Amino acid sequence: MSDEEEPPDSPFEEQDFGEPRAYDADFKGPIADRNCTDVLCCLVFLLFIFGYILLGLVAWIHGDPRRVAYPTDSQGHFCGQKGTPNENKTILFYFNLFSCTSPSVMINLQCPTTQICVSKCPEKFLTYVEMQILYKRDKSYWEYYSQFCKPTAKPLKTLPEILLDNDCPTAIFPGKPFLQRCFPDFSTKNGTLTVGSRTLFEDGNGKTRNVIELREAANGINKILDARSVGLKVFEDYATTWHWILIGLTIAMVLSWIFLILMRFIAGFLFWFFMFGVLGIIGYGIWYCYQEYRNLQEHPGSTLTIYDIGIQTNINMYFHLKQTWFILMVLLCITEVTITLMLIFLRKQIRVAIILVKEGSRAIGCIPGTLLYPVLTFILLSICISYWAVTAVFLATSGIPVYRVVTPQGQCIHENKTCDPETFNTTDVPKVCPGALCNFAFYGGKSLYHQYISTFHVYNLFVFLWLINFVIALGQCALSGAFATYYWTVNKPDDIPPHPLFTAFGRAIRYHTGSLAFGSLIIALIQLFRIVLQYMDRHLKNAQNGVSRFLQCCLKCCFWCLENVVKFLNKNAYIMIAVYGENFCTSARDAFNLLMRNIVKVAVTDEVTFFILILGKILVCGIIGVLAFLLFTERMPTIVEGPTSLNYYWVPLLTVIFGSYLIAHGFFSVYAMCIETIFICFCEDLERNDGSAEKPYFITPNLHGILFRKQLVPQKQKV
Repeated sequence: MSDEEEPPDSPFEEQDFGEPRAYDADFKGPIADRNCTDVLCCLVFLLFIFGYILLGLVAWIHGDPRRVAYPTDSQGHFCGQKGTPNENKTILFYFNLFSCTSPSVMINLQCPTTQICVSKCPEKFLTYVEMQILYKRDKSYWEYYSQFCKPTAKPLKTLPEILLDNDCPTAIFPGKPFLQRCFPDFSTKNGTLTVGSRTLFEDGNGKTRNVIELREAANGINKILDARSVGLKVFEDYATTWHWILIGLTIAMVLSWIFLILMRFIAGFLFWFFMFGVLGIIGYGIWYCYQEYRNLQEHPGSTLTIYDIGIQTNINMYFHLKQTWFILMVLLCITEVTITLMLIFLRKQIRVAIILVKEGSRAIGCIPGTLLYPVLTFILLSICISYWAVTAVFLATSGIPVYRVVTPQGQCIHENKTCDPETFNTTDVPKVCPGALCNFAFYGGKSLYHQYISTFHVYNLFVFLWLINFVIALGQCALSGAFATYYWTVNKPDDIPPHPLFTAFGRAIRYHTGSLAFGSLIIALIQLFRIVLQYMDRHLKNAQNGVSRFLQCCLKCCFWCLENVVKFLNKNAYIMIAVYGENFCTSARDAFNLLMRNIVKVAVTDEVTFFILILGKILVCGIIGVLAFLLFTERMPTIVEGPTSLNYYWVPLLTVIFGSYLIAHGFFSVYAMCIETIFICFCEDLERNDGSAEKPYFITPNLHGILFRKQLVPQKQKV
């Protein structure tokens, strides 16, 4: 290499990644004179939003959210609804739970047995025949048994008449309410699964059944509940803990604010605080998992019920829970070791990243309004999520009750046909298909609207993803415009224009709605395809072979990588849009070429800075998560008394942890966007200027010196 040649900054500089921007004496930061970009995409975006509003209004007219809040009996009546005969009967009871093992269960999403509303679940074993024998001596037995029969039932019918009329169950078993439904009261004693301390019992039809058969039947109902997205039923726990959840999220917001403010003054100290704080929380998790694992080993005879884990069991729960704690302990140990190794091997790069964080702190200090912007983003995202959830509920509950024929064996020629429960017994169906029932199936209709309910669900999901990504893109573009204004100002902070964030936000909305919609559309399409893959995997898992599962796993991995790559490129494209006002494709190309011409700097600074900020996010949600865990599991009653009637504590716990992480992510993303913008502007600065008196650098001297000293920017050789 001759003395006149300049060493390439990276091996990619020898390739064609566009020409660097030339020096422009008039360039002073984000261009004010700009035009609207990607107008066609803007019009399409607005058209989709208009259709989304219409869909919400139509769903509001046809839907009824009570159908989600209350279980529905075989006649389509709500259990527990106020102002109805079932007002005090809040629990759904199944006459013959064993019929829920029928193959038609997952096809029709309905257990082929009569279902009625009751006020409580049975507390003992009793068959209809046994009740008749005891009824002759004590009338109270019928009073107890009749709670689980139809109002028209009589105590002196023969067993064939009971089976034909479906007035009463042939037998009842001890149960407890779960998701407002009566489930068998399973427990384990000395490693043996039992129901009401029994393993064998009569089913009322002359057969002796065992507890394994009953568990399989209960699992059949669980599949129905899963297929119907009964996660909404956990709102009972939310109603009990909502104020604690809000307190936890508020503390997370305040904690994030405090960390961001302190990072301006003690960035280096906070990094080590983040590091040892995260390691300490993970260490506590390892210790707790070990204690739980050891306790389960030392007490093999302990009794576990459905309420210990919040779901129905289908394997030995003692073994499953023990293995769960062991796996969690191993995963936490691996995480602890990984973070420690990263700290050791990236110690030099971490120093550079801390300098970038300090520079970002100065920029945020000059534009303090950026610390409040996450609140606006949070409000907009909350509106989008709420609108999507409400629309989805109203779509799912649109229509009138539809009844269909169900049979225990699922082999009748009339199986799954619509029927009328009031005239069903007068038709030929009961004669052709003995044991057939006309049960409530779902809410629907024959109108054009009801025929396209599934399409509307997909549309609701797609526009929701598009809006969510648009709100995020708008925030990134507005913040990058404000921070670019800070960078390209010579005399900081005296010459910074007033209200740079408001100005950048207005430019993004006025001129670049189409470009932001274009970038968010690409991510929304990728996310929608990933959701479709996940849906197919869940519903076709049993029908797949090893090769198809492997290919599907590869597709998931590829689309996950694609989504993250596109997000990274989009974020840098939004920075270029905020600075130069070009359309999305041009900005994405320019950002990509700029990054490739400076690939070494990107590799050193971007990921290490991300590592520092993610430690802060983990620490915030870790602190809030530990406090929430101690509160919801009643482990600190001497300090504060938390809720005591939770069905499954992990519902509010995961909500608080996930919500805290989102809040911390929103606030720390301000720093991430600031550093990313400063870095992009820094690369542009180096290509535009040479540090001479005619072409001075805009970068601050401290940051310029540390980057050169760390050899992120090779000194240019003299001729």
